[in-house]
Amino acid sequence: MKLNTNILKTKLNEFFRLFKHRHRLVILDSDTFQERWSFKLSAMNVFIALGILSIVLVVVTSIIIAFTGLRQYIPGYMRDDLIEEAHNNRLKLDSLQRLYADQTLMLNNIKMVISGQDIPTVDFKTPKVDDTSKNYYKNIEYQRSKEDSLLRVEQEQSDDNPKSKYDIKKRATTEQEKPFSVSDNTLKNYFFYTPIKGTIVNGYDLSKRHLGIDIAAKPNEPVKAIYGGTVIFADWTVDGGYTIAVQHPQNIISVYKHNSSLLKRESDIVRAGEPIAFIGNSGEQTSGQHLHFELWHNGSSVNPREYIPF
Repeated sequence: MKLNTNILKTKLNEFFRLFKHRHRLVILDSDTFQERWSFKLSAMNVFIALGILSIVLVVVTSIIIAFTGLRQYIPGYMRDDLIEEAHNNRLKLDSLQRLYADQTLMLNNIKMVISGQDIPTVDFKTPKVDDTSKNYYKNIEYQRSKEDSLLRVEQEQSDDNPKSKYDIKKRATTEQEKPFSVSDNTLKNYFFYTPIKGTIVNGYDLSKRHLGIDIAAKPNEPVKAIYGGTVIFADWTVDGGYTIAVQHPQNIISVYKHNSSLLKRESDIVRAGEPIAFIGNSGEQTSGQHLHFELWHNGSSVNPREYIPF
């Protein structure tokens, strides 16, 4: 056993000796056999040089792909303008399909008129509403939010009709103590998409009337819809700058403020994760480039961090 160990050590020493042994690489002139260049190399030096060269090539290739247009050819990468162009092409294709269907119907009607056939008529009578849909609206319950209560108190205090300040103050205190409940189960049943990749610099604080969170991100970072829905507002406001709001199912609304530009218009249908704007610094109530994001449910604002991963 000891003999085998000595043999193994001898072979390892011989291997390392050959690995570190230097060789001379000579470049000669083919006509005069005069020496032009000569290099002293070893297997270890060649291995280290090839390793460093491989790392440099990988780093340079990654930089070229990340900061040039080549990245769009890699699966998973796509430019925002290409996404917008694809969305516009989809809308144009839908319009062309409708136009084709209308023209086909018109040609069929013309053929029927020429051949002496009767054109089928369409019944435009209003469809009947079943009892289920009627009862649905009767069972809707409305809840007054804390913001609505405060607004009512402020309006009553500025009213010309004389009222007891004590009764107003007592009513405001009572209404503020009533919790404006939000269906946590409803929101937690949804998987929301993160609106933007960045750092939260200002959190949700109802006491300071800050009804959302502020997220700082890189310039020209796209703002994405947290869930599928319909754009109900997309315009410029004095306080929020370029603002866009999306209506989602179950009375859920998401609001995105201080954008530099908007990619969607009112009544547009958006999908979860689809770019709808670009981060900016617009509006009077902004102190730097960031996204002010709000989440509302049943007319009440909620803390987005409780339902969306940031």
